[in-house]
Amino acid sequence: MMTRRDFVKSAALLAAAPSAARSPEILIQRTVRPVVISDYSGWEFTNGGTENAVSRAFRLITEGKDVLDALVAGVNIPENDPLETGIGYGALPNADGVVQLDASCMHGPKKRAGAVACIEGVRTPSLVARAVMENTDHHLLAGQGATAFARAMGFKIEDDLNTPNSRRLWLEWKRRVDPEHYLDPKRNGRGRSRTAPAVLREDPGYDAGRSMVRDGLIREGSFWGTINCDGIGPNGNICGVTTTSGLAWKIPGRTGDSPILGAGLYVDNEVGAAGSTGRGEANLYNLSSFLVVESMRRGMSPKDAGMEALKRIKANTIEKRLLNSKGNPTFNVRFFVLNKRGEYAGLAMYHSGEAKYAVCTENGAQTLELEPLLAGTPED
Repeated sequence: MMTRRDFVKSAALLAAAPSAARSPEILIQRTVRPVVISDYSGWEFTNGGTENAVSRAFRLITEGKDVLDALVAGVNIPENDPLETGIGYGALPNADGVVQLDASCMHGPKKRAGAVACIEGVRTPSLVARAVMENTDHHLLAGQGATAFARAMGFKIEDDLNTPNSRRLWLEWKRRVDPEHYLDPKRNGRGRSRTAPAVLREDPGYDAGRSMVRDGLIREGSFWGTINCDGIGPNGNICGVTTTSGLAWKIPGRTGDSPILGAGLYVDNEVGAAGSTGRGEANLYNLSSFLVVESMRRGMSPKDAGMEALKRIKANTIEKRLLNSKGNPTFNVRFFVLNKRGEYAGLAMYHSGEAKYAVCTENGAQTLELEPLLAGTPED
């Protein structure tokens, strides 16, 4: 029979034994299938090249590049593409005809973020947002301060980011808002264009812009303007970036949800990421992207979490001017959601306008249908 003294001796001998005599430790490396998710701009625009935003970001992630660096490199494509009039170079300007841009980025594993608002003269505000994250103790720089920071960081500052197309569209908007002063040269100097709304609501600028969407002069996506792109790497690291010119013809200085952490973008490396396009004011009021990620933290799937945010927006939209004849929002909001397991979803208030989103996996880039909360369109 083993005595207490024998037991103590045997335990001491085991502790002193070489590591080779111990039971081997099993190391399990958890991997995730890389995924990049984006709104439709991440699919549509290539700036004359062969890659779109999601395919470039996915390629760089699988080549071992930092996830955020890959995502920013992806959105640089539409930012530089003059055909994408919702972000970057050639974007639809503010009411004064000046292109003001916003962007934010979040690095999940580093738990760092950076953003710029109302920056002028830089085609790629996503790169400036990343520079804010990497080079300052701040999360957000705005206006002239953001532009001065970009200059100090070595970014090229241009006098005007308008293209002939964006300036032409701005002039058409001015004619619709103020036909007595901005005349239509195609109508022998007469004022209101044939397709302009005869009666404007409480917000003539907004209504004139929406009339241009209805007349097919600008896409709905360009009117709201924005690209959100989120991704997860094989090691499970999650990052996100959102970049935009904001609402077309906005009041100078207006800042939407895109550069505000928790509104137009939110990333938690232990949970997932969410970003949005559409009416920024709705996301600002409801901190929608943060709500989506927190809903996933509570166990919701990406789809259910996105739907939860859309329901919150609907419930909090009570002003008559923002409601259609059915009592539903007169605007669209879209969410692009990714969780820690690489599961994703694209949701929208309505399946109208831009009704698809972009995804890239090992099977290549593709577009999928957004799943709506409400039937019909915002105008119903």
